[in-house]
Amino acid sequence: MITCHGDGGTLLGGKENFAADRAIAEKIVRLVPQARTYARLNREFLVRAVRFLAGEAGITQFVDIGSGLPTQRNVHEVTQQIDPDARIVYVDNDPMVLVHARALLATDANTRVANADLRKSSSVVGHRDVLNLIDWSKPVAVLLVAVLHFITDTDDPRRTISELRAAMAPGSYLVISHVERRADVVEAAAVYQDANAPVVPITAKEIAALLSGLDLMEPGLVRLPLWRPQELEMWPEELDAPLLGAVGQVASTRTGGG
Repeated sequence: MITCHGDGGTLLGGKENFAADRAIAEKIVRLVPQARTYARLNREFLVRAVRFLAGEAGITQFVDIGSGLPTQRNVHEVTQQIDPDARIVYVDNDPMVLVHARALLATDANTRVANADLRKSSSVVGHRDVLNLIDWSKPVAVLLVAVLHFITDTDDPRRTISELRAAMAPGSYLVISHVERRADVVEAAAVYQDANAPVVPITAKEIAALLSGLDLMEPGLVRLPLWRPQELEMWPEELDAPLLGAVGQVASTRTGGG
């Protein structure tokens, strides 16, 4: 939606995007003038979370699901500044994104792009390009940043998360950001209703339920600018952003987490 990796890149002003993305982004901005701010907040949350994981948490392998086309301050750029040997797999199921992303990342031996669909989590976990770099028996960070709101109730996001967690070794981390349901978001979400993946904003309570069973890192599930901010001063529109995020750790004893 307004903060998904694909449209987020367009809203962030990245050069690597498509005409269709730009058209949707402009519609979103007309409905939600703060959309570019929201996209920036989402990207900044992603960067802070990845820095925590690659640094303090010591994670060396990352799976970024629903990544879209690489834009600015991507996961591999952030992690490899901290650990040049970190391994990153981007997962997407858009054919155009896959072709362009592979071309952009062709010279990076520690980064791969895999064609898989989050709604079929087994296709992510067992994908050849994922397994070439990721060892699921060791701690891994799985990033579901601004992508779960594209999973409908029919596809059952809680089941999807549960299946991913079942594959993750104890000590792994799950990063989530999600659009919160409110009037202006519902109106903007209507732009996507004819798309292959319509947007499904949900309440803060429902977002919290997706994190059930995870040990949440401080400060827990909060509005994105409040997750370990680097600057304490924030504009009112930032604090009012309809975006919640959290970083949770898979407990030492595996559970289904549903």
